[in-house]
Amino acid sequence: MVQKAKILLVDDRPENLLALEAILSALDQTLVRASSGEEALKALLTDDFAVILLDVQMPGMDGFETAAHIKRRERTRDIPIIFLTAINHGPHHTFRGYAAGAVDYISKPFDPWVLRAKVSVFVELYMKNCQLREQAALLRLQLEGGAPQGSQEKESAGLLAELSARLAAVEEQAEALSKQLDDESADAAAVATAAHLERKLTGLRRALDALEPGAGGSATPLPSQS
Repeated sequence: MVQKAKILLVDDRPENLLALEAILSALDQTLVRASSGEEALKALLTDDFAVILLDVQMPGMDGFETAAHIKRRERTRDIPIIFLTAINHGPHHTFRGYAAGAVDYISKPFDPWVLRAKVSVFVELYMKNCQLREQAALLRLQLEGGAPQGSQEKESAGLLAELSARLAAVEEQAEALSKQLDDESADAAAVATAAHLERKLTGLRRALDALEPGAGGSATPLPSQS
């Protein structure tokens, strides 16, 4: 059974959290609530999340400060953050959100379909990344010994081929996404997100190539998860 991805919802108003849960429930993933920046940081200490939906206006630690803490941590700095705000102070306010590390900045009231579609993209990328890493780890264990040489080589070749095919499919989707962003003159945040994905896929491809016989793959670290 494929493990569900976790989505962190951060908002100090319970009614807003309830609305987000209603919108995102159709994705059939695990939704985790946090009613403050401090509570969100505590949740991030123990769990891995595919994406964070973060309210800007919160008492105490606001969304910008919370995002700054998230981006400073090695464990959490690559988690995509979508800022949600009920106010719009113009381009400067939006730029501050992107500067804090957000991949998107959405003003309320937002279109539920658009929000769900944006979140689903990050969930899918997270799940594919997890699958690729798990398969690469399994392959590495098999390469490092245990099975008879002939059997090991045969199984390793099959796993390498399957892993390469899966990664190629994700690379193709990423390329199509980049082309779509170019065609639609997407905003800077969306383009930056696509570039971040391409860098991660390049790292995964290098890790996979390092597992090829004679490439010294056992000494090559896998790229960090994002």
